[in-house]
Amino acid sequence: MPVLLLDGFQFSVSRSRLLPFRSNLQNLNPKIMSLLHRLTHKIPKSPNSRFFATNPTAQHHNPSLEKQPSTAYYDSLVNAAGRSRDFPILRHLLNRRVRDGCFNTTKTFKFVSGYDADHSTVLHELCETLARLDKGFSRKSAYDSLIARLCKLNRIDESLCVVDTMVRGDYGVSACTFHPILCSLTKKKKMEEAWGVLKLMGDVGIHPDITAYNYLLTAYCFSGDLPAATGMLRKIAEEGMEADSRTYDALVLGACRTGKVEAAMVVLRRMEDVGVPLLYSTHAHVISGMMELGYYAQAVEFVRSYGGRDKGLDTESYGCLARRLIEKKRFEEAKELLAEMRRRGLAIGEKLRDFYHTKSSV
Repeated sequence: MPVLLLDGFQFSVSRSRLLPFRSNLQNLNPKIMSLLHRLTHKIPKSPNSRFFATNPTAQHHNPSLEKQPSTAYYDSLVNAAGRSRDFPILRHLLNRRVRDGCFNTTKTFKFVSGYDADHSTVLHELCETLARLDKGFSRKSAYDSLIARLCKLNRIDESLCVVDTMVRGDYGVSACTFHPILCSLTKKKKMEEAWGVLKLMGDVGIHPDITAYNYLLTAYCFSGDLPAATGMLRKIAEEGMEADSRTYDALVLGACRTGKVEAAMVVLRRMEDVGVPLLYSTHAHVISGMMELGYYAQAVEFVRSYGGRDKGLDTESYGCLARRLIEKKRFEEAKELLAEMRRRGLAIGEKLRDFYHTKSSV
C-alpha cells in the first residue's frame, strides 16, 4: 500500500483511491504537471520513517500503525529515541502523543537514568528540545514529567535546574511543578531543603498550594513531630486554605504514630461531618494504631462499623486488618475475618488466601 508523507506524518492510501487522481493528472497543463513532479521529488523523507526503519524497538511500536495509540506505546518510542539521542524525533513524538490524547507519564523520560558520564550535557540538550515543543500543555507537561523523573532518581539539583529553565522561558511553571521535588525531599526528611523550595516558589511568583503544604505536614506527622505539625497547620490556616483529604490523613497518621488513637477517631469523625472524602490510607492508619496498642477487638469493630459503604474500602480495610492480625499471631481472629470476606465477596490477596486455606484444612 503506498504511503504519502506530509509534514513528517505517514498516511496509507489505497491504490483504488490513487487511480482516479492519476487520471485527472493526465488532463492537467504540461507545465503544471512538470511543477508537480518537481515538488513531489522535493518532498523530504520523513524523519519519523527513518527512525522507525532503523530502530527495531520502534518498528513494533509505531503509533501511526496503531489503531489506538496508548501511553505505553509512546513511552516506548520516546525512550528509544532518547537512548539514541535522536532529539528531533523525540520532539516529534512528545508533540504527537499529546495530540493523540496519550499524556506523559512517570516513565516517559526513563531513558535519562541511562546517562551517567555526560548526563549534564544530555539534560541541556533535552531541555532545549522541550523548549521547542508546542506551546502550552505539550511543553509544560513534558517539563513537569522530566522533573518528576529526575526526582525519582534523586537528582534534585538537576530538577531545580529544569525549574529554572521553565521560569526563564516562561514555560508554564506552576505549583504542581514543585510537587515531585517536595515529595522527594520530605520522604528523606530533608525538611530544611523542603522549606527552601517553598521559599523558592514564592520568589518566582508561585503560591504554594495545599498539596505542597501537605507534603511537609505528612512528614512531620510521620516522624511524630506534633509541634512542627501544629505550626504547619497554623501556616495553612493563615494562608486561608481549606484542609483536604490528605491534610486530615496526615493528622490521623500523626495521632496514631504517637499512640493517640482516640484523637485520630475525633479527626475521622470531623472528616465525616465536613464531608471530606475518606482515604483508604486513613483507615489503615487507625487500624495500625489500634493494633500497636493491643486493641484487637476494637480494630475489628472499627472495620466492621464501616462495612457495606464502599466495597473497595472494605477490601482494603479487611485485608489490612487480617495481615496485621497474622503478624500479631492472632490466627483465629484473622481466619474469622477472612471467612467474612469470602461471604461478602471481597477480593482476597494470594498470601491471605493461602493462609486461609491452610488454617481451614487444619
